[in-house]
Amino acid sequence: MEGMTDGPAQTEVDEFNWWHTFTFSNGAKARGVKNEILLDVETEHAFRYFRSGSTVLDVGAANGYFSIEAVRRGAKRVVALEKWGWLGDGFKQFELARRYLAPEIEAVHHDVMDLRSLSIGKFDYVLFMGVLYHLKNPLHALEVLAESTLEHLVVETHIDITDYDRPAMVFYPGSELNADASNWWGPNVQCVTEMLKIVGFARVEYLIHPLAPDRGFFYAFK
Repeated sequence: MEGMTDGPAQTEVDEFNWWHTFTFSNGAKARGVKNEILLDVETEHAFRYFRSGSTVLDVGAANGYFSIEAVRRGAKRVVALEKWGWLGDGFKQFELARRYLAPEIEAVHHDVMDLRSLSIGKFDYVLFMGVLYHLKNPLHALEVLAESTLEHLVVETHIDITDYDRPAMVFYPGSELNADASNWWGPNVQCVTEMLKIVGFARVEYLIHPLAPDRGFFYAFK
């Protein structure tokens, strides 16, 4: 991977509460909520259809783990898009990881709904990890993402009502899901699949998350 060969001091890293776990080349470690085991599994699933030389848009990049992984796997261009996760110290965390691990990543501090007004182009491979169920208007968001996707969109999301055989979503008006009021929806597999088809994807594959049965990966192909 391109980038600097050293890393930050451990004390600098420990100033922040991280979402993703990173190990810098000098041995300093960002201990995130998502540990290496979980991230290794999610990485293999997220990049299941990735090809070296692709352009990548990472929507909801947070600390930038998957953006950095895209660079490591040979992406030609990587854009990390995030809004809420970069408020407060969030962008400082992302910037610290980017500086030492993949400085070529382009940072765009915007919401997914702003994509239509941004001049950042279209992308071969779009990652949409852990964002869908946080949005008040998930179908609209997928429609916007479809316009930015040239080949593949990967959606990783919480799912619910898996025993219901029609496309449906559970609405969480409060903090019912994980005591988090920013969680709005629990779609089932049929619902996400059909939404992706409605917004313009020709084929959709689904894989359940190996470590979280209430989550899954959707692979949408143009």
